Amino acid sequence: MPVTVTGGGGGALVVAFDRTAELAAVDETFRSYAPLCVGALVVLTLLAWALAGRLLAPVRQLRETAEAITDTDLSRRIEVRGDDDLSDLTRTVNAMLSRLEDAFTSQRRLLDDAGHELRTPITIVRGHLELMDPTDPDDAAATRELALSELDRMHRLADDLVLLAKAEQPDFVRRSPTSVGELTDNVLDQARTLGDRRWLVDARLEAHVDVDAQRLTQALLRLAANAVKFSAPGSTIALGSALRGGRLLLWVRDEGVGVAPEDQERIFERFARGGGSEGAGLGLAIVAAIAGAHGGEVRLDSRPGAGSTFTLDLPAGGAVAETVPAEPVGAEE
Repeated sequence: MPVTVTGGGGGALVVAFDRTAELAAVDETFRSYAPLCVGALVVLTLLAWALAGRLLAPVRQLRETAEAITDTDLSRRIEVRGDDDLSDLTRTVNAMLSRLEDAFTSQRRLLDDAGHELRTPITIVRGHLELMDPTDPDDAAATRELALSELDRMHRLADDLVLLAKAEQPDFVRRSPTSVGELTDNVLDQARTLGDRRWLVDARLEAHVDVDAQRLTQALLRLAANAVKFSAPGSTIALGSALRGGRLLLWVRDEGVGVAPEDQERIFERFARGGGSEGAGLGLAIVAAIAGAHGGEVRLDSRPGAGSTFTLDLPAGGAVAETVPAEPVGAEE
């Protein structure tokens, strides 16, 4: 306890401080609040641990789901709870898993279908070679012709599969300003050689649009070849181009047998065939892939016995030209 003494003359002043007594109240306060602080710290720690565990649960589930995913099972998904950033991340990951599952499923289906398509010509060639009489020149010549035909079919199938694989790459479509009118004319000139038909132009668009002219020519020629396959000699096959509602429309119209209603939904799938059709069933799938790569789609308007119209509906790339209907152009082949 400090003591201060001051004096002078006839008196003295003594001042004393009891430090222990002064600090006793502070010590009592600390002793009272210390357990509360410790308890509050423990409670906050438990709450923080529980909250962190709840917040990080989607991350933990994401790790567990990623560890459980294999190349044969992509069906697992993460449960989404709440509407925060982690929930958005969970939804994004689930969407990515769905896309991966669709891609793997499509790949397996493509491999299965391609294997089936390739086994058929191999079986045909093998069977004829086993039964061929090598001492008979006519039999050997017929077998040779059949084998070459089947090998050509296998080669076309391989080319189509490669094209479909390229369709999933970013550089499959290379856009450039293209005169749609010239594109329509060029396709008509090339299509004339496909068959004895009356080739016409329904409408011709005078405009430049950013598209891949080579890919669109490829798609339209496949549609023209398909029209020739399912129409009678001398019937009309017409091509057209138009701009409607900010969309570029390119179409091929025929007077053939049409497409049955039950086939119209699946006719653009890989290895899908309409009734009575031949080939690998990849032609229309390639057309759909080219349209999809342009950000568009293929539409079909068909009635059995009355013909079909296949239309490429594509973004117009800012073109604003009007469609000028054309008089029928072409000549009978």
